[in-house]
Amino acid sequence: MGITRVGIGIGLTAGALALQIPGAAAAGDSGLDIRQSAHGSTVTVSTTACGAETYGKGESELAGAFHLFAGPRKGVLTGEFTLPEGTSAGTDTVTVKCPPRIKLTDSYELAVRDPDGAVEAGFGPAGNTAPQLALGAALVAAAAAGGLVRMRHRSGARRT
Repeated sequence: MGITRVGIGIGLTAGALALQIPGAAAAGDSGLDIRQSAHGSTVTVSTTACGAETYGKGESELAGAFHLFAGPRKGVLTGEFTLPEGTSAGTDTVTVKCPPRIKLTDSYELAVRDPDGAVEAGFGPAGNTAPQLALGAALVAAAAAGGLVRMRHRSGARRT
């Protein structure tokens, strides 16, 4: 019976992960992964579209030319550039070229200021944590009670 439950759990987990694949594949249409640092001045560009190449050239509309070199994993080219001082909010377009004839272009939104304040992730305003704490405490208490009932039930079954 225990093996069946484990098999069902693994099957449900694999099914949930399989449903995520089309969304993840559609998210990176250009083949470029563009990430801006938290303070907003350094931008990192990575790609796997160049295949076995170990070098590529890139150009940002705002920051100019930069180079891509072999990254931490095989087949990944990574490069960085620094945005000029005084860059305002908006978008920047990055173009990457790899030999022999690969050209990738993508745009990203600029984050030009440090974030301030809390992140709103549901349950109302970020400052109101009482419902979250109450819900968390209730879930922990229910799990503990369920575990206690199960342990007591098993120990009683062994006595007979």
